[in-house]
Amino acid sequence: MAREQDPAGPRAAMIRSAIRLIRRRGIAAVSFADVLADSGAPRGSIYHHFPGGKSQLVEEATRSAAEQLNTRVARVLGASDAPGALRAMADLWRRGLEAGDHTVGCPIVAAALGTERTARDIAGETFETWCGLIADKLVADGADPRRARSVAVLVVGALEGALVFAQAQRSSAPLDTVVDELSALCRSVIGATRRA
Repeated sequence: MAREQDPAGPRAAMIRSAIRLIRRRGIAAVSFADVLADSGAPRGSIYHHFPGGKSQLVEEATRSAAEQLNTRVARVLGASDAPGALRAMADLWRRGLEAGDHTVGCPIVAAALGTERTARDIAGETFETWCGLIADKLVADGADPRRARSVAVLVVGALEGALVFAQAQRSSAPLDTVVDELSALCRSVIGATRRA
């Protein structure tokens, strides 16, 4: 079903539609025709705005999704202690899952699993950004910097894995379980430094 014309123009509409479709289907299952139908952009817009073809569209959609998610993650981490921030991050993912009937995943994971090399690189950089933000939060809360980095990698991997698990089971329960465990780990890492 075609959408109303986007006030930001066809290019922005196509990028937003690509993100939306990639979250549902993965990169390989999204075509230009799908993006045009979803965005309502005129057919001539494709190669005018994306002369590099699908790989350029996927790259720009991944970069746009990464920027949006980086901003959200940073905002959530700035609003609470690490365990509370993890709960808020999980709530972001949960809202997306539940609104999409557990069929909507993370566009960064989709890019990481796709065949577009530049999009995979952007996904890797995005995961690294999240790890840095989480490690910084843990250190600010009192964790040892060396331990904070490894825990941050575990947090990102576990949250993304829980999101995939939740999609497969059509339930947010795996996300809740993982966040409970990660929150306990974060509290122990923060507490260990304070006790030392």
